[in-house]
Amino acid sequence: MNELELKYGCNPNQKPARIFMRDGSDLPLTVLNGKPGYINFLDALNSWQLVRELKEATGLPAAASFKHVSPAGAAVGLPLSDVERQMYFVESGADLSPIACAYIRARGADRLCSYGDWAALSDVCDGATARYLKLEVSDGIIAPGYTDEALDILKTKKKGNYNIVQIDPDYVPAPQEYKDVFGVTFQQGRNNFAINEGLLNNIVTENKDLPEAARRDMIVALITLKYTQSNSVCYVKDGQAIGVGAGQQSRIHCTRLAGTKADTWWLRHHPKVLGLRFVENIRRPDRDNAIDVYLSDEYEDVLAEGVWQQTFAVKPEPLTAEEKRAWIAALTGVTCGSDAFFPFGDNVERARKSGVQYIAEPGGSIRDDNVIETANKYGIVMAFTGMRLFHH
Repeated sequence: MNELELKYGCNPNQKPARIFMRDGSDLPLTVLNGKPGYINFLDALNSWQLVRELKEATGLPAAASFKHVSPAGAAVGLPLSDVERQMYFVESGADLSPIACAYIRARGADRLCSYGDWAALSDVCDGATARYLKLEVSDGIIAPGYTDEALDILKTKKKGNYNIVQIDPDYVPAPQEYKDVFGVTFQQGRNNFAINEGLLNNIVTENKDLPEAARRDMIVALITLKYTQSNSVCYVKDGQAIGVGAGQQSRIHCTRLAGTKADTWWLRHHPKVLGLRFVENIRRPDRDNAIDVYLSDEYEDVLAEGVWQQTFAVKPEPLTAEEKRAWIAALTGVTCGSDAFFPFGDNVERARKSGVQYIAEPGGSIRDDNVIETANKYGIVMAFTGMRLFHH
């Protein structure tokens, strides 16, 4: 099959719509269940590239949680701690495979934005991953294969209409890409640039101590950025994106947005958050929304009398601004990646407030000296990669 008709394009009025191969060859994917749409396939193909490259670069199973053609989160399959299992609502006693850990981490970066996500796995989807995904609100999944158990589980989602796509892991796309905008065709060479540790050798700061874990996190950040709508900045810790700022016109706004998301991720570790007692049978999205509001400046929206009883079994004590500042100040060991150079030192100033100790960015600004000076002020290790990673 070299084409697949779709219900419509980005919007219901955009018809006809299809995906197809220009050269007449077969599509490199198979729909095993459901009827994916235009945006679903955009998410599927972008997210697959991300997880495939992440596994190639790190040797670890990788997963991503995509929304509107950008990752809400991405991660490699490192084991989950007991606190992380609690944070990400893993069922008690669940036996987790590395690929399940990768997806749970990817979705856990920003559970609010991952609502209705497209999941991508570098490895065969197994029962452990499917059992976790079954409980989450998700539009579909792409993977190189599925166990029989995983397929049986996933086919029960969305009343049997969950989108399941299998991709040929050996498929190699054509070296040239085409895109039509307003009737004009654009052509460019596909971005085949390989991101690996060789990019990290040009350390421009006084502090040149770059541990292996930080190198891995730089790779995670850079590959995530390669498939994030630009401008973009990504914060990573322990092999997991913890904040992605996508599609902002200003670099500092990317850095602030990603930093705010990283702060929220870290605040979810706080004992007051872990100790929240919810009413029985609360829906997972409602629980995620409640936590997000509880951590925001609008926390009274969920703690007001007559309101909190709808969500909590016991009225929580607010997490004060002072407690938030103190908790965020304890975050360390974070890596920050940027898809283009930092034009000013203010990006470094904002990043370090979210525990950033390592930065990977292309360099090349006329103010590189100011950016480096700011990093030196805080003992941050910064590598200039020399490679821009815009994605549109």
